[in-house]
Amino acid sequence: MAYQKQEPKDGIEEKVLLIRRVSKKTTGGNYMSFSALVAVGDRGGRVGVGLGRGLEVPQAIKKGVSYARKHMIDVPRHNGTIPHSVRTKYGGAVLILKPAPVGVGLKVGSVVRSILALAGISNASGKILRSRNQVANSYVTMKALAELKPRN
Repeated sequence: MAYQKQEPKDGIEEKVLLIRRVSKKTTGGNYMSFSALVAVGDRGGRVGVGLGRGLEVPQAIKKGVSYARKHMIDVPRHNGTIPHSVRTKYGGAVLILKPAPVGVGLKVGSVVRSILALAGISNASGKILRSRNQVANSYVTMKALAELKPRN
């Protein structure tokens, strides 16, 4: 059963950010499973991230999408960028996000770019510090977006 990307009726896009094969030694041999990090968003200010695990890749992706859809947050935007600068820490990851003028684009790396694009933010700059773990980086991004206050 192959996973096919389908555009749902509600207009929420799904993007697979990371797929990992997890292996565990047991007395009967190796136990293998998969974990999938998935981001969903409507490019209109709502975004969510989910981590699903399963014995097959499509099953893990489906679980991740289900979790991400249930835990979507609203992201305040101002002229296609974020309203103000934010510095956030989650676990070992530190993220600095700053607003950018129109036309600059997303000057930030890793999974943060995908999450910001799915949230509908087209101009921002940022830096990820102290972490190369994509799961931690996605969680710190969601925490930073949740801390944003709307601009008056």
